[in-house]
Amino acid sequence: MPVKVSVIVPVYNPGVYIEDCIASLQRQSLPPDEYEAVFVDDGSTDGTPARLDRLAAEDPRMRVIHQENSGWSGKPRNVGIAAARGEFVMFVDNDDYLGDEALQRMYEYGVANGADVVVGKMAGKNRGVPVELFRRSHPRATVANAPLIDSLTPHKMFRKEFLDRIGLRFPEGRRRLEDHVFVTEAFLRADNVSVLSDYVCYYHIRRDDASNAGFQRFDPVGYFKNLREALDVVERYTEPGAVRDRLFRRWLRVEMVERLRARRLLGLPDDYRRELFAEIHKVVVERFGPGVAAGLQPTQQVVAAFAEADRYDDVVAFAEWEAGVAPAADPTRVEWRDGTLHIEFTAEYASAGEPMTFPADAARTPLADTPKDVEEAVAWVGAETAARFEQATADLLLRERSSSAQYFQPVEFTREAVPADGGERVRLVLRATATVDPAGLPGDGVWDAVVRVKLGGWTKECRLGPAPRATRPKPYAGVADGRAVLPYWTEPHGNLSLDTKVKGKRLGLDGVRRQDVTASGTRLSIRLPLHASGGARVELRFSAPGRTLHASGTLTGAPDGSGSSLDATLPARLPRGVWRVAVSLDPDTAGQRGTVGLPFALRAAGGRVLVVPVPRPGTVRKLARSARRALGAVRARVTPLLAGRR
Repeated sequence: MPVKVSVIVPVYNPGVYIEDCIASLQRQSLPPDEYEAVFVDDGSTDGTPARLDRLAAEDPRMRVIHQENSGWSGKPRNVGIAAARGEFVMFVDNDDYLGDEALQRMYEYGVANGADVVVGKMAGKNRGVPVELFRRSHPRATVANAPLIDSLTPHKMFRKEFLDRIGLRFPEGRRRLEDHVFVTEAFLRADNVSVLSDYVCYYHIRRDDASNAGFQRFDPVGYFKNLREALDVVERYTEPGAVRDRLFRRWLRVEMVERLRARRLLGLPDDYRRELFAEIHKVVVERFGPGVAAGLQPTQQVVAAFAEADRYDDVVAFAEWEAGVAPAADPTRVEWRDGTLHIEFTAEYASAGEPMTFPADAARTPLADTPKDVEEAVAWVGAETAARFEQATADLLLRERSSSAQYFQPVEFTREAVPADGGERVRLVLRATATVDPAGLPGDGVWDAVVRVKLGGWTKECRLGPAPRATRPKPYAGVADGRAVLPYWTEPHGNLSLDTKVKGKRLGLDGVRRQDVTASGTRLSIRLPLHASGGARVELRFSAPGRTLHASGTLTGAPDGSGSSLDATLPARLPRGVWRVAVSLDPDTAGQRGTVGLPFALRAAGGRVLVVPVPRPGTVRKLARSARRALGAVRARVTPLLAGRR
């Protein structure tokens, strides 16, 4: 079979961090003869070269090329392109890894849409990744209709014929932002770019030793010299105007303004901050017209204006004020309705731990001149934020704890200006309801609820919580298609999370009371503290010493989420004895770990079935010990009396 995808992995001293990368390549769902991995060892000095040679000898899908150290990733990637036999090439860093179906999904999506570039959904473990780009899939994306420019790392799939046709290769040598130059030109010259957002294809990993190349402190002079080369690419393939300004705005926002904001700036040594600021000032003055900064959010405009005016002290003072600004999200209701989980919450911004207030009668005014001081800048930001309140949004994302994969949930929200300070100022509050369909969450795991709030110049995230213990909602676990989902509050912080692999007592089935159970000669009905959608089939297990019987049942949930009813036909002529009862929410796992014991038993005798309690583990032994102690005490008293009578 022709090779569909060649995965190119530049390698330099990854140590054990390459193992996850290798394992993910070997797990790919694409047939083994339809893809290859080309490891280009860039002069590693650890045990990696020997490790890769053994791998290539054992696995025909794996190839290794050894070369002298070139200083950076550009040359190894170019060597990999030249050696690749695939229709597409996919770039993977040696300390990252792929989702198991990544190559197959991206290849099929790219072929279906005639794409020259395929961008797969990304997740970042202890590092940031683009979020807005993956709100939905874009089969035909451009820099004008999608935020493609937010993703300039090379970890994408490229049609090899496209790269060869336009002669696109990475800049080589020890340099920064070679991926910006490569990816920007690819985006601007591709016939089509497709963005796949319904499956996490690529996992970016920040190493425990923080030695990823992209996290090392850089030389500002060299860094911004390389950045100018990416700007040159934009100028080469675009005309002056709105599109070029929008693209330039990405570098102004991400590589310059965001480096000068809040804790990110304040955490740097003063001498390095000054050097960084000086180089940013040069680029802003040299390369960006007024239309670039004008499209930024208010806080970003202030920082850009101070940078252009060469006012370092004001940038630091503004960062000190902004470091105290953070979103707060308070859950107000969590309940099941019609098979979906409804999460209601409010969200707003706080400053120094208190709700932020804004002018009640603000109107939009362009930042025509650089603010004379930080106080004036803060006042302008407040007025602009209030005037732009109709653009504010709230989102709920569920983020899988172990992998950091995250997915937007449907949200409806309203905006409310709440009077404060006698009506002269207002709090800007978003009231939202998110709807979570458990069937839409891929895989089992723990999912943390994260609220993303856009307001004025801020786009920040926070956990949904904390919820005060006394007032927090206490929803049941829910089940659909044999899959149980438990909303719960983390300890000690009180944030909302969902457990989609919940089993055993955490399901809450140990809370069933005897009065919730009705048994007749043939029927069993149980009211469960569990929400179910529709009529879900479950499996019941009846156990007595030396014998086990099974029966199927139906779990039907109340529409208001107040619980569910389990109805089943008892095994014919249930033999005499006491029968423990257990239920499996997934019939396919009956008899395995998915089976949960219920806190009652059935006593069958003479054609009748009675509901009886089940002693807790150890209760019988405790009763026996108590009886022996009581008997011993009686004997101690009675024995002397009997002896006296004799």
